[in-house]
Amino acid sequence: MPTFETLPRFTAALERLTPAKRRRFRRAVLEAFVPDLRAGRPFHPGLRVKGVRTTPGVYELTWAPDGRATWSYVQVVVAGLPHVVWHRIGTHSILDQPLAEGRRTGSGMERITDVIM
Repeated sequence: MPTFETLPRFTAALERLTPAKRRRFRRAVLEAFVPDLRAGRPFHPGLRVKGVRTTPGVYELTWAPDGRATWSYVQVVVAGLPHVVWHRIGTHSILDQPLAEGRRTGSGMERITDVIM
């Protein structure tokens, strides 16, 4: 299983989503994103994963018609497993400032399993 962390801004925004939207995000992550990462294959086309043009090294994922999340790969925590940091979640407007707290990594992170599982 790939390893994940969230930044505080992501966690706060995730908690503000409706329960239905949180379930939809969780389903996209668990049923498509994670299996693709685990298998080392291209992401499912429905996720529309692509780099954020204004912020190299940060990617966006589409989990609903107007549901977006931004994330980046960081240094591996467990050998052989990709490690992802989730930055922002919300509508398309998060792409105006795709990095949470203006950084790719840092203290104050939580494991995503504590947040979405």
